[in-house]
Amino acid sequence: MGSLKRMAVLCGFTVLFAATAQADWKVEKDEDGIKVSLNEVAGSKYKAYQGTTLINAPLTKVRALQEDVAGACAWIHECKSQKLVDQKGDESWTYTQFNAPFPVTDRDSYIHVTTTVGGDGSVTRKLQGVPTYKPEEKGYVRVAKVDGFWKLVPKGPNQTEVTYQVHTEPGGSVPSVLANKFVVDAPFKTLKALKALAEKP
Repeated sequence: MGSLKRMAVLCGFTVLFAATAQADWKVEKDEDGIKVSLNEVAGSKYKAYQGTTLINAPLTKVRALQEDVAGACAWIHECKSQKLVDQKGDESWTYTQFNAPFPVTDRDSYIHVTTTVGGDGSVTRKLQGVPTYKPEEKGYVRVAKVDGFWKLVPKGPNQTEVTYQVHTEPGGSVPSVLANKFVVDAPFKTLKALKALAEKP
């Protein structure tokens, strides 16, 4: 990555984390070592979610589980299928299909993932939806917007602090009761499944 591009990415992360620190996050669930907080997003009827947990496994193992794009579908909430579409250096593009509860149509999304490594060994994976990356698929509603990140921070040789934060515009029509349930279930169930898998001997 060129120096100007890397600087732009790092500046973007600085703004993103500054906004996170200042945001009015409200804890909605704190269970099984996983804390889920929600925050209102200006101009959107859908809340942003943030899940945090401490995983008893080295960062290298957690990162490997994330970078197995197809395999990660096993622990991502409501993931039906997922594949790596393209990769260039520390950037990748993924395609995911999601199950949606009746009467909502199943969703799909294209995500641009940018990975950076901090001086402390932490790994940040910025998630940016690219809904027009490929034509829409029959039987799916394309997720209109995804903006978020994964952050993995080493806490000693065998522990990793994980933060998963996302704001999504799901596209189409989604009843508020289902949307409100999803923003809690998505981070909680995703982190719970990831934690269980990573902590297996």
